Amino acid sequence: ITNQMKQLHHVSNLYYTPGQAQLANWLCTNSCADKAFFCNSGAESNEAAIKLARRHANNRGITDPVIITAENSFHGRTLATVTATGQPKYHKGFTYGGEMVRGFQYTPYNDVEKLKALVEEINQTPEEDAREGRKRGVAAIMMEPLQGEGGIRPGTVEFFAAARKLCDDNGALLICDEVQVGMGRSGSLWGHEQLGVEPDVFTSAKALGGGVPIGAMMAKGEAANVFGPGDHASTYGGNPLACAAGLAVAEYLSEHNVLDNVRVRGEQLAAGLEDITNRYPSVLGETRGWGLLRGVVIKEDAGCTAAELVGDAMKEGLLLVAAGPSVVRFVPPLIVSEDEINDALARFEKAIEKRVAES
Repeated sequence: ITNQMKQLHHVSNLYYTPGQAQLANWLCTNSCADKAFFCNSGAESNEAAIKLARRHANNRGITDPVIITAENSFHGRTLATVTATGQPKYHKGFTYGGEMVRGFQYTPYNDVEKLKALVEEINQTPEEDAREGRKRGVAAIMMEPLQGEGGIRPGTVEFFAAARKLCDDNGALLICDEVQVGMGRSGSLWGHEQLGVEPDVFTSAKALGGGVPIGAMMAKGEAANVFGPGDHASTYGGNPLACAAGLAVAEYLSEHNVLDNVRVRGEQLAAGLEDITNRYPSVLGETRGWGLLRGVVIKEDAGCTAAELVGDAMKEGLLLVAAGPSVVRFVPPLIVSEDEINDALARFEKAIEKRVAES
């Protein structure tokens, strides 16, 4: 990053820059993607995916495209991505006439039958709309491989296989939001690899730049050729500074066996949380997640919320974050050591011990 700042930190996307091409090549070589579009954040990458899905549907003659997302999902805070987010609390105060952005419907996560029924319903255009020459249809199914804000809930192989087939059968796109779980956090480079599916489009940000703002939308096959010149753009997307950071992250991931560490330390963290749960069954419920994205459920009668327990842990020198009202989320660095995991577990248990003693 320092070296890049001494050279060129921004240039218009009208011009070719080597770093942008190199990062796009790394992303495509290490995934199912054929092309990459760069922006500055996860919300922007998801916004790009939403626009791509709508254009793809329009190209198929669908005037009223619908994107299906999951209840309790989280996709960003722009107007379209917060609409895609299946949590009404995030919609409050941003509606027009009681409505958010039109063209989104929600389905329970990991419920195959509900998803099938919703696809069938959406693909039936109301008679009055059909008379006006309109056509409704599914543009995309957009899902997180693992719901982060929704409580650290991994997707099931069956659900994502069904989503893939429904998209194939109906000419829709399967979009995976990898902003939180991608770039190695699950133990594989991409979360969808845990589920045995290849999406048409997937998005990344957060860890992609190692703390420097960058986002990316990747697409394969037909989806990679939907946008033409001028259809979508980002002033700072793929700038030399951000791409230098992305390339540094890519190089470190590739040369330091980071994914192996994520898997081993993730198993250690999960086992440690299970042990603590066994010692405090009145407070903690199940532990779930992948790799170094883990959550432990706080029971309804525990006498505290996840946020309160996060506050207790902070007093012990441990930084955690709540994932909804009843799940404490652990997202340590991908390079975390064995001793650091043990230290974190000890501090977490100490916080619980004090909470129990006070109750």
